[in-house]
Amino acid sequence: MNPVKIIKALLRPVAALLLAVLMPLQAAAAPAGAVDMKMDAVLSVDVSTSMNESDVNKVSNEAMKMFIDMASVQGDKIGLVAYTDQVMREKALLPINSAADKQDLKSFIDKLSKGPYTDIAVGVNEAVKVLESGTEPGHVPLIVLMTDGNNSLNAGRTQQQSDQELNDAIKKAQDKGIPIYTIGLNADGTLNKAVLERISNETKGKSFITSTADNLPQILSEIYASHFKLKVVPLTGFVANGQFQDVKVTIPNASVQEANISIMSSKPVEVKLFDPSGKEQKIPSDRVVYTASSAYSLLKVLTPAQGDWKLQVKGVQKEKININLVYNYDLQLVMEPLASTTLKPGDEVQIKAYLQTAGQKTADADLYKGLKASAVLTDLDTKKTEEKPLTIGAQGIEGRFKVADAHDYELKIKAEGANFLRETAPVKLTAKSGGAAFKPASEPAKEAGGALSPTVWAAIIAGVLLLAGGALYALSVYRKANKGFVGQLVIEVKDEDTGERTNPQYRKLNAFKGKVTLHQLLQLAPEFAETQNIVFRPGPNDTVLLHNATPCVVEKGGRVFDAAKGKEIRANDRIKIALQNVNKSISVEYLK
Repeated sequence: MNPVKIIKALLRPVAALLLAVLMPLQAAAAPAGAVDMKMDAVLSVDVSTSMNESDVNKVSNEAMKMFIDMASVQGDKIGLVAYTDQVMREKALLPINSAADKQDLKSFIDKLSKGPYTDIAVGVNEAVKVLESGTEPGHVPLIVLMTDGNNSLNAGRTQQQSDQELNDAIKKAQDKGIPIYTIGLNADGTLNKAVLERISNETKGKSFITSTADNLPQILSEIYASHFKLKVVPLTGFVANGQFQDVKVTIPNASVQEANISIMSSKPVEVKLFDPSGKEQKIPSDRVVYTASSAYSLLKVLTPAQGDWKLQVKGVQKEKININLVYNYDLQLVMEPLASTTLKPGDEVQIKAYLQTAGQKTADADLYKGLKASAVLTDLDTKKTEEKPLTIGAQGIEGRFKVADAHDYELKIKAEGANFLRETAPVKLTAKSGGAAFKPASEPAKEAGGALSPTVWAAIIAGVLLLAGGALYALSVYRKANKGFVGQLVIEVKDEDTGERTNPQYRKLNAFKGKVTLHQLLQLAPEFAETQNIVFRPGPNDTVLLHNATPCVVEKGGRVFDAAKGKEIRANDRIKIALQNVNKSISVEYLK
């Protein structure tokens, strides 16, 4: 029998035992629906030639850059699709772990080229594919689709074909829970608003329409905030007088992870920042990230101290300057486990909830000040929803409600503060005539008062830890001895005669054991037979080792990459392989 299967069989009773006796602790420590607020975002932008007229100053490019700058310093992933009636350029989801990663994406945006046609279906479909291939489990996915007009198709494509591709892409996005936020740049008044609104409505995104590209940075800020249940806080704008002008920036509580201050101005600005004690902050520094472009400046203040900060902005005289603030929180709303989810009509349900930061119940009473909360109960039989206001205390939220009928229900709690919105994961309730609350068939021994005795707990924990420890040790030994690939390769073929490129192909490496040839990744196409001696093997620290035993020339960063004796490829490395038997090249990008 396979050793992994043996070990998994050994672990199953451990899991069952843990689930049976530790469920109350699990519910309190790691509640269902706790959300990792990292994002996997794809920016899909129309690069048809009409954008040269509707966005003369390329503000759309700057707006996308600001969205990238608003992303967390570490942990988010962002990809890009540039489309006309075909995919012109594409960037697979790139993990953001440094300022250099963000700059890589922004440089990619600056190099986007234009094409003559527009097919929105192509932009939606390819963006969904990018998320399908590279999204991170637990991350929050989204697509931002930007366009400036109606479809204009070439002779080889019918509107019916485009509509079918769009319908299929929307269905995939719905099935995978991917909201699509659409931005229509209606500079000439011909925009098909209905199509964009439909895309957003059916995928639970939002649609934005603007007649001027100047509004795009503001719209991208709204999308970022909306997706993470945050609010854009407008700060005091002004007309610049050529001197430093003061703006108050309030950090309302100690749970703010990042404060994103975006300053929109078509002319360069100078900025200074002072913390609540009056001390001037160095810009940039390890606590203040500063980026600027021709359309915006962005200050990202990391773990800012609570209180009133002072921002000073010096702009070109008579230039209008708008300033917005978006807070990033590591903040979740958690519903405490209900006494029962099986009820009788007329039963009263008591509910409690609390805010959680860093996986722990917050002790920051300021977060509850001014909070409004309600229980949202949806009758799944009648599809009717009602909200009941809840009471806010210094350390939590609570209230009661009754179920009226013998129906199935979905319950969630939502809370709205001045700067954020949060909802709990939904809980399903069932009300049955004559029903009774569910009780386990048997329970572990308890002391008087209902608590498990210390002897029982000690025996349970000791046995579980011993069994789990042995199984996990055996599993780790086996895996070290049988190390496999991690991540995926993104492959794109370019015809050097025509300049045409294939759409990127994503090949997950965990499907292969020990090694895989480039020829296998290219579906063993006879045209690429010379690549059968270009071999990839698992490398140390989740890298990939490339061995090239062919005359093909391998380049990395424009320099020859000698892999005859094996070369290591790290995450986000991109290499180019020039074939010898056909005038084509293959680009390979490694993503973890």
